[in-house]
Amino acid sequence: QVQQVESGGGSVQSGGSLRLSCETSAYSFQTHCLTWFRQSPGKERVGVATIDIDEVTTYTDSVKGRFTISRDNAKNTLYLQMNSLKPEDTAMYYCAADRPFQHCSGSPPYWGQGTQVTVSS
Repeated sequence: QVQQVESGGGSVQSGGSLRLSCETSAYSFQTHCLTWFRQSPGKERVGVATIDIDEVTTYTDSVKGRFTISRDNAKNTLYLQMNSLKPEDTAMYYCAADRPFQHCSGSPPYWGQGTQVTVSS
Protein backbone atom coordinates (compact mmCIF):
# COMPACT_ATOMS: atom_id res chain seq x y z
CA GLN A 1 0.00 0.00 0.00
CA VAL A 2 1.41 3.35 -1.07
CA GLN A 3 1.95 5.57 1.92
CA GLN A 4 3.75 8.52 0.41
CA VAL A 5 3.59 10.44 -2.88
CA GLU A 6 6.75 11.72 -4.53
CA SER A 7 6.96 14.60 -7.00
CA GLY A 8 9.48 16.93 -8.58
CA GLY A 9 11.26 14.56 -10.90
CA GLY A 10 12.00 15.45 -14.51
CA SER A 11 14.66 15.79 -17.15
CA VAL A 12 17.60 18.15 -16.73
CA GLN A 13 21.01 18.65 -18.25
CA SER A 14 24.19 17.78 -16.45
CA GLY A 15 24.99 20.42 -13.83
CA GLY A 16 21.35 21.28 -13.30
CA SER A 17 19.22 21.06 -10.18
CA LEU A 18 15.96 19.47 -9.09
CA ARG A 19 14.06 19.37 -5.82
CA LEU A 20 12.11 16.25 -5.03
CA SER A 21 9.20 16.29 -2.60
CA CYS A 22 7.47 13.52 -0.70
CA GLU A 23 4.16 13.97 1.07
CA THR A 24 1.78 11.86 3.11
CA SER A 25 -1.46 12.36 4.94
CA ALA A 26 -1.27 8.94 6.59
CA TYR A 27 1.01 9.83 9.48
CA SER A 28 3.39 12.45 10.87
CA PHE A 29 6.76 12.49 9.16
CA GLN A 30 8.33 13.94 12.28
CA THR A 31 8.25 10.62 14.12
CA HIS A 32 9.81 8.56 11.34
CA CYS A 33 13.22 7.99 9.88
CA LEU A 34 12.89 8.95 6.22
CA THR A 35 15.11 7.84 3.36
CA TRP A 36 15.43 8.70 -0.30
CA PHE A 37 16.36 5.65 -2.36
CA ARG A 38 17.09 5.43 -6.06
CA GLN A 39 17.15 2.64 -8.59
CA SER A 40 18.61 2.67 -12.08
CA PRO A 41 17.66 0.09 -14.71
CA GLY A 42 19.45 -3.18 -14.07
CA LYS A 43 20.83 -2.03 -10.73
CA GLU A 44 19.87 -2.55 -7.11
CA ARG A 45 17.92 0.03 -5.18
CA VAL A 46 20.29 2.04 -2.99
CA GLY A 47 19.82 4.55 -0.20
CA VAL A 48 20.84 8.06 -1.18
CA ALA A 49 20.04 10.19 1.85
CA THR A 50 18.48 9.65 5.25
CA ILE A 51 17.08 11.88 7.96
CA ASP A 52 16.61 10.13 11.27
CA ILE A 53 14.10 10.82 14.04
CA ASP A 54 16.76 12.92 15.79
CA GLU A 55 17.30 14.93 12.57
CA VAL A 56 20.71 13.40 11.92
CA THR A 57 21.30 13.20 8.17
CA THR A 58 23.48 10.80 6.23
CA TYR A 59 24.37 10.55 2.56
CA THR A 60 25.87 8.01 0.27
CA ASP A 61 29.35 9.08 -0.83
CA SER A 62 28.41 9.74 -4.44
CA VAL A 63 25.99 12.54 -3.52
CA LYS A 64 27.77 14.18 -0.60
CA GLY A 65 28.12 17.91 -1.13
CA ARG A 66 25.54 17.88 -3.93
CA PHE A 67 22.31 16.59 -2.37
CA THR A 68 20.53 17.84 0.75
CA ILE A 69 17.74 16.02 2.55
CA SER A 70 15.35 18.00 4.72
CA ARG A 71 11.82 17.91 6.04
CA ASP A 72 9.17 20.47 6.87
CA ASN A 73 7.23 19.01 9.77
CA ALA A 74 4.53 21.67 9.54
CA LYS A 75 3.84 20.67 5.94
CA ASN A 76 4.57 16.99 6.58
CA THR A 77 6.83 17.03 3.54
CA LEU A 78 10.24 15.53 2.86
CA TYR A 79 12.61 17.12 0.34
CA LEU A 80 15.70 16.17 -1.59
CA GLN A 81 17.53 19.13 -3.09
CA MET A 82 19.78 17.85 -5.85
CA ASN A 83 22.42 20.15 -7.29
CA SER A 84 25.25 19.62 -9.79
CA LEU A 85 23.38 16.67 -11.23
CA LYS A 86 25.29 14.10 -13.24
CA PRO A 87 24.10 11.54 -15.79
CA GLU A 88 24.83 8.80 -13.25
CA ASP A 89 22.15 10.31 -11.00
CA THR A 90 19.55 9.17 -13.51
CA ALA A 91 17.17 6.84 -11.67
CA MET A 92 13.75 6.37 -10.19
CA TYR A 93 13.77 8.05 -6.80
CA TYR A 94 11.68 6.71 -3.93
CA CYS A 95 10.73 8.10 -0.56
CA ALA A 96 10.55 5.50 2.23
CA ALA A 97 9.72 5.60 5.92
CA ASP A 98 10.58 3.43 8.87
CA ARG A 99 8.13 2.58 11.62
CA PRO A 100 7.41 5.41 14.06
CA PHE A 101 9.85 6.26 16.83
CA GLN A 102 12.47 3.88 15.46
CA HIS A 103 15.90 4.82 14.18
CA CYS A 104 16.71 4.12 10.57
CA SER A 105 16.72 0.40 9.80
CA GLY A 106 17.89 0.41 6.20
CA SER A 107 14.82 -1.63 5.35
CA PRO A 108 11.88 0.74 5.69
CA PRO A 109 8.42 -0.80 5.26
CA TYR A 110 6.56 2.21 3.84
CA TRP A 111 7.23 3.24 0.25
CA GLY A 112 6.00 5.64 -2.38
CA GLN A 113 5.68 4.88 -6.07
CA GLY A 114 8.68 6.95 -7.11
CA THR A 115 9.51 9.86 -9.36
CA GLN A 116 11.82 9.64 -12.36
CA VAL A 117 14.95 11.78 -12.63
CA THR A 118 16.81 11.87 -15.93
CA VAL A 119 20.08 13.77 -16.36
CA SER A 120 21.47 14.20 -19.84
CA SER A 121 25.08 14.99 -20.67
